[in-house]
Amino acid sequence: MEGIEIIGLIAATLTTASFLPQVYKTWKTKDVSGLSLPMFSMFFVGVALWIVYGFYKDSISLIIGNSIAVINSFLLIFFKIKYHNKKH
Repeated sequence: MEGIEIIGLIAATLTTASFLPQVYKTWKTKDVSGLSLPMFSMFFVGVALWIVYGFYKDSISLIIGNSIAVINSFLLIFFKIKYHNKKH
């Protein structure tokens, strides 16, 4: 593994982990008022395309980081749709 790929793995870990508190908070509180469905939808498509690009470039950091990010963004989209009419 090249040194630059290690930097990519560290970056992927940090950027992916940054979503976990939001996913957890949304799941626990069911408060989706601050989430933007268009933003997370575009983000979801973008990270899905990064996964494709990662396979094309044979980059494990792109594949792993964006695979986790696509799951996190999917969960937030799911919560936004599921809880959008819930009162807290």
